[in-house]
Amino acid sequence: MPFRPADPLTREELFPSALHTLRAEPRTVHWGYFSAALAPALRVRSGDLVQAEAVSSCAGDDPDLMIDAGIETLFGGVARGERGPGPHIMTGPIYVEGARPGDMLEVRYLSMRPRCAYGSNVAGHWGYLYRELGAKERVTIYKINAGGHTAEALYAYDYPGKYDILGRITRCPACDRQTALKGLRVPVRPHLGAAGVAPDEPGRISTVPPGKHGGNIDNWRIGAGATMYYPVLVDGALFSVGDPHISQGDGEISGTAIESSLDVLFQISVRRDFTFPSPLLETPECWIVHGFNQDLNLAMRSAAVDMLTFLTEQRRLSRDDAYSLMSVAADFAVTQVVDDRQGVHVRIPRAIFPPDETVNSR
Repeated sequence: MPFRPADPLTREELFPSALHTLRAEPRTVHWGYFSAALAPALRVRSGDLVQAEAVSSCAGDDPDLMIDAGIETLFGGVARGERGPGPHIMTGPIYVEGARPGDMLEVRYLSMRPRCAYGSNVAGHWGYLYRELGAKERVTIYKINAGGHTAEALYAYDYPGKYDILGRITRCPACDRQTALKGLRVPVRPHLGAAGVAPDEPGRISTVPPGKHGGNIDNWRIGAGATMYYPVLVDGALFSVGDPHISQGDGEISGTAIESSLDVLFQISVRRDFTFPSPLLETPECWIVHGFNQDLNLAMRSAAVDMLTFLTEQRRLSRDDAYSLMSVAADFAVTQVVDDRQGVHVRIPRAIFPPDETVNSR
C-alpha cells in the first residue's frame, strides 16, 4: 500500500489518551545495547505521547556543567559491568501495545529541549582522522549562547590517557584548559543520535552500529518537527531513545557531535498501511532514506536501492523514472563515518511532487 506521510495532528491526537513521563533512572535505561529480551520500562498505546529523558554518556567530560543530581544518580546506579558493549545510555524500552513484526512504528518528535546549556565534543580514538592528528584525544566543551540558536567553544583539553566511552567522570580543573575556536559560533540543532526498536537478534546488540532497527543513525535532522518510521522487528517494538546531541555536521568526523542531554517529547503510533525495509525520515521539506554498511560504497548503494523502492512503491513512479529523478533531484550525503557501520542518507524534496489527495486521509 502506498505510504502516506504524517498528517497534521488531529484534535484527537493533540489531546491523546495518555501522556507518559519516562525518566532516565538506573531501572529505566540500558547502557550500550539493544536487546529483545529487555523488560519494558514503559507500556503505551498507539497514539500516546511520551516525555522522555535522554542522557549523554559524555556528561562526565565536565561534571560541574553537565551532571545534575539525576544524572549523578544514574551514573552511580548503573554498575560498570552492566554497561556496554556500546557507549550510549538508552532510555526505555517502550512497549507499544499491538505493535507486531511487519508493522511500522511512527515516531513524531515534537520537541527536544537541552537539559543544560553545555555539551562536549570528543575527538576520540575512533575518529576518522585520529592518526593524522597524532593519535591524540581531545575534548572541547561548548556553551549554548543566549537565545539558544548558536553555541561556542568554552575551552578544550587534551584527554589524559585513553578516552573511556562508557561514562568516566573527568575532573578537569587538573587538566590543561586551552582556548578553542575563539569568535566562532555553530548552529544549535538538538536531535537524537540514537533511537530505535529492538533488533530481532539474540543477546545484547551494541548501540554503536546503526541498522534496520534504527539505532545510532547520527542524522542531525532527527529533531523536533521530524517523523521517523522504524520497521517493527519484535512484539511491542521495544523502542528506546539516547545519544542526545545539540549540534552535529554530516560525517561526525571527530567521532562525536556536541553531546548533551535532552528532554524529548514524542508521539508514538503503530502504522499498518505501508512497509519499508529501513528507517525512513520525514521532515517538512523532504523524505530521507538511510543506508548502512562497513563499506561506504555499499552504504551508498543500499541507500540508493531503498530510495528507488520508496519512489516506486510509495510515490508510484516507474523504475526508470525514479532512477532519473534520483540523479537530477536527490542529494546523497555521508551521515557518519565513525560508527563501525558507516552511513549514507539520500534526500528527495517533497515540493517536487504534485499534491497527493491521499495525504490527509490516514
